[in-house]
Amino acid sequence: MTPAIDVRNVSKVYRRYARKKQFATLKSALLSGSLISDLQPDETFPALQGVSFSVPKGCTYGVVGRNGSGKSTLLKCVAGITRPNSGSVEVDGRISALIELGAGFHPEISGRENVFINGIMLGLTKREITKRFDEIVEFAELKDFIDAPVKTYSSGMYMRLGFAVAVHVDPEVLLIDEVLAVGDQSFTLKCLDKFAEFRRRNKTIMLVTHSLDLVEKFCDQALWLDKGKNHGEGEPRRVVAQYLIDVGKAEEQLLAREEAGRVAQAVADAPVEAERPADPADGGDAPADMFKATEGRWGTREIEITHAELVGEDGEPGHVFQSGEAVRVVMKVRAHQPSNDFVFGFGLFNADGVCCYGTNTNIEKLDPESISGEAEVTFHIDRLELVEGTYRLDLAVHKVDGYPYDYHRQLYSFRVKSRTPDVGIYRPPHRWEFKGDVRWKPTRS
Repeated sequence: MTPAIDVRNVSKVYRRYARKKQFATLKSALLSGSLISDLQPDETFPALQGVSFSVPKGCTYGVVGRNGSGKSTLLKCVAGITRPNSGSVEVDGRISALIELGAGFHPEISGRENVFINGIMLGLTKREITKRFDEIVEFAELKDFIDAPVKTYSSGMYMRLGFAVAVHVDPEVLLIDEVLAVGDQSFTLKCLDKFAEFRRRNKTIMLVTHSLDLVEKFCDQALWLDKGKNHGEGEPRRVVAQYLIDVGKAEEQLLAREEAGRVAQAVADAPVEAERPADPADGGDAPADMFKATEGRWGTREIEITHAELVGEDGEPGHVFQSGEAVRVVMKVRAHQPSNDFVFGFGLFNADGVCCYGTNTNIEKLDPESISGEAEVTFHIDRLELVEGTYRLDLAVHKVDGYPYDYHRQLYSFRVKSRTPDVGIYRPPHRWEFKGDVRWKPTRS
């Protein structure tokens, strides 16, 4: 069977704008013969590099990847808006594309006139558009604004009208870029219902989106693009899982670099040795309000935190964890002199600086006896019951009276990932219970 979309070894190269030399006019560049010679290879960049795939008829095909990975360029090549530099793109059937917000709309004329112009551009006759016009306007929820100039529309109104026209021309192939992101919840659900209707009618949909849940639930196949190359194709859950692993690695590297910079700066800013404060409760350079303190380091370092890291269930140090995962916070410490007065502390803050939790060995009734030389302290979290977000840690060692040996204030960060879009900070173990005539549809996969 002929595929609905067949992409073979497609590459697309764009010129990079250079500031080294600008042509005064095209004529001067041609006369000087410098048009080609002044466009060096480093002034171009490949948006797509040898991408190949086929989309069977009736398939809903999702494309995922980071910003700048070539997703929108690929969709434009399939739509015929952009021609590839090499390779071929073949589409079997009428195409309807909603690729850019407001694309194809003239801002100075009314929504009504734009519907007719767009419909004709998509292959409909004026009679066909007239027949479907009321349905388009009703779907877009723009009855009161259809005769207003499009330039007065909000981004949501733009999107609703564009989507309504695109789906009502009855295409064999529907191309959708990340434009549903600007819609409200009710209209997004309406769009998803339309996708489901298209699938029932054996239409082909190619969807570029950052919504991984949408890809997993609605797509039959998925493609992962990265730096213009095909990095994975096939069953959506498998492709999304591969993509998330790669994103996690990138986040891991970024968080590690940022953390190393904070720790190095804190070491540089804090004195290597500090004199014992006259008043033990003074704490030297400690902030007056610990819950409003910014990142930094202070203390006498008679007992010093020499290294700290978070360790996941796999036993490897990391900065990105799944909600509910077991995590260990490991501190390596050095007591420069034997001591029998010490407390180890742990604090957890969210990205806004709100204290989520804090404790120490003194609060938990651990009575110190002695410490000397090198030691290791591990704080075990059996289940990291946090919602998705970025968090910071406070680690400290001090005397029972608060005299600071070594405070590390929000120097260590980590990210919690979750596929559940709940809100807040803490995710308590919970369940729902219902009595009476309350029924639910089967659980969504």
